[in-house]
Amino acid sequence: MRIAVVGSGYVGLVAGACFAELGHQVVLVDNDERKLAELQRGECPIHEKFLPELLERHRGKSLDFTGDLADAVRRSQLIFIAVGTPPKDDGDADLSYVESVAQGIACAIDDYKVIVEKSTVPVYTNSWVRKIMLLNGAPAELFDVASNPEFLREGTAVADFLYPDRIVVGADSDRCADLLAEAYQPLVDGSYFKKPGAIPGPVTSPFKATLLRTSAKSAELIKHASNAFLAMKISFINAVASVCEAVGADVEQVREGIGTDSRIGRRFLSPGVGYGGSCFPKDLLAFRSVARENGCHFGLLDETVRVNEEQRNRFLRKVRKALWTLKGKKLGVLGLAFKNGTDDLRESPAVSIIKSLVKEGCSVTAYDPAAMDRAAEEFGPNTAVKFASGPYEALEGADACLVLTEWEDFAALDLARVKQLLHYPIVVDGRNLFKPALMEAAGLNYYSVGRPDVVGERAVTIKASLKAEAARQNEAA
Repeated sequence: MRIAVVGSGYVGLVAGACFAELGHQVVLVDNDERKLAELQRGECPIHEKFLPELLERHRGKSLDFTGDLADAVRRSQLIFIAVGTPPKDDGDADLSYVESVAQGIACAIDDYKVIVEKSTVPVYTNSWVRKIMLLNGAPAELFDVASNPEFLREGTAVADFLYPDRIVVGADSDRCADLLAEAYQPLVDGSYFKKPGAIPGPVTSPFKATLLRTSAKSAELIKHASNAFLAMKISFINAVASVCEAVGADVEQVREGIGTDSRIGRRFLSPGVGYGGSCFPKDLLAFRSVARENGCHFGLLDETVRVNEEQRNRFLRKVRKALWTLKGKKLGVLGLAFKNGTDDLRESPAVSIIKSLVKEGCSVTAYDPAAMDRAAEEFGPNTAVKFASGPYEALEGADACLVLTEWEDFAALDLARVKQLLHYPIVVDGRNLFKPALMEAAGLNYYSVGRPDVVGERAVTIKASLKAEAARQNEAA
């Protein structure tokens, strides 16, 4: 099939590369000349497993890049809109980029096209896109608008696209639904997975994707409702972790008991410093806004947001508990991205926590396996935040180690060396990356989420030293 994907951000780039992998002719459209030049040179602008390989495999063959939207529309049967929908101050999604693309498509239509919402958008966007196109002169009989939400997780997005839990095709006409479903046929009939060189996925047995046909409005709601539910699971286990800390229970044991219930499942029941990224915060706020606009009270969403924000504050209180005072402390931070497997800093709890610590007078040396360049841009010339070339360098001479992203590399650190490098043997783990017993054996004072603190024999001496240091600082001030 001939496919255009408008927008070379996270969703658009992955979708374009994967559609090319399925055997379609794809043109990816963007108005950012710098990004287009990078893609045409074979550079991959985001950190995502398997994506560089797909770009290299199909670039200049079945995958092209252009800034000419009108030409791409005329060349294509399906046009996927994958531009940004950032939140506005009131929580509503900003659909101005979607509107602009719809106007451009309307002016270029010369035969029947299916316009596909791939961006995460609120319900009724399908109707608005159709209205905008009609107002801009597109003949009603020459197009349909469908919703095809993405369910990609950063770090595993390519595998998620090619081995999906479900493919949702939201359309209000059979002609439109059939054409969109055809794009996914190699996944639905299983033929892709038999190809030599197919991207490996999370399954070993023969796989066929499930395609779910719905109305356009239902498809739009499925995406927002899915992300809101997953965010709720994260906030729920974080609230449970708070109770565990209060009563002296172990949240890891509790989550195991909860997660083995087949009705609940283990996924997204990992306590930590809260959710972040480009999807959950934005989509939950947008879903809440849609509910309010339509007279539906959805207080559960409000509480999900509140618990998530409180979780970051709880972590800061843990750091204060471990260090007594924060002013003048040097901290080694492991992890900057909002989760492992990506370089995305959008709504990253790590970034938020670091900024709060700097405001309280801390200096930070941070390391992340993928997000260092983006972090340098995020923090700019802030002299209180420095970046290390490796995890051990970040910890050298630090008063405490803070774990803020769950990279597997960090779990494999030499704990004896960590203790030797730190000024005080203190680790505050916001991701429960380490086993308390191992930290105790290594002689480290260990503070995690929803589990009892591990405090060695030196704790009293360390606390007294911290108090004395704080007193000296107060006298000097």
